[in-house]
Amino acid sequence: EPLLRGLATDLAHEAIPMMRFHERATAAPLPRAYQWADGSAYVNHVALVRQARGAEMPESFWHDPLVYQGGSDGFLGPRDAIVLADPEWGCDLEAEVVVVISDVPQGASREAALGAIRLVGLTNDVSLRNLIPGELAKGFGFYQSKPTSAFSPVFVTPDALGEAWVEGKLHGTLNVDVNGQPFGRADAGVDMHFDFGTLIAHLAKTRNLGAGTIVGSGTVSNRDEDGGPGRPVAQGGRGYSCLAELRMVETIRSGAPVTPFLTHGDTVRIWVEDA
Repeated sequence: EPLLRGLATDLAHEAIPMMRFHERATAAPLPRAYQWADGSAYVNHVALVRQARGAEMPESFWHDPLVYQGGSDGFLGPRDAIVLADPEWGCDLEAEVVVVISDVPQGASREAALGAIRLVGLTNDVSLRNLIPGELAKGFGFYQSKPTSAFSPVFVTPDALGEAWVEGKLHGTLNVDVNGQPFGRADAGVDMHFDFGTLIAHLAKTRNLGAGTIVGSGTVSNRDEDGGPGRPVAQGGRGYSCLAELRMVETIRSGAPVTPFLTHGDTVRIWVEDA
């Protein structure tokens, strides 16, 4: 960190040779990590998925976060193609907020966990929806259904976010476009039931967390103003951060999903604008 801050200062004062930054030329800010752990902080998303398949929502989901550990030996850059061998696997995007932490000791409190957050970024946590049910039925969690995730070209320090970063939550619109059309405009700071401090403390209950661990928020999801499922952007709502949620809303309202999953040639763009 001290070396990077020194470099930033030198660049700001034009004290060293420089070239223009092009995000299209970047790899992921961390092309690999010791650990990539993804939570499900937006319980609204989980509730909708379960409602659509007629499953009851366990009370524990409101106070005991869901977490899975994904592959961290490689990540996609922001413009890398998602490798999809078979469209029948049901390829979905999941727009999320992520943080990178310093060392966190086992048993750390929420407050200590918040203090360990060093960087904030975005991810497309790619999911193969049609492979998930079969894997979960085995009772041993995700693997094949969770391929390589993609990350935003830039991660920033929490202090750079100013008033948009409050108590372990990123406040502001998480923009998602699919094939150039507005798909999601959810506020990442709204309906986030578990903040990042709570998620990190949950992860550290039984183990130390190494510096460089990446922790995800899970799919950002907002309820509608009337408390019901969110509406599409085209209907004046905040839209969605994954296709599965829209498909679940379609199922709840009309009995069957209409929107297809991603296929070859589709494009996804995810971004947050600062002040």
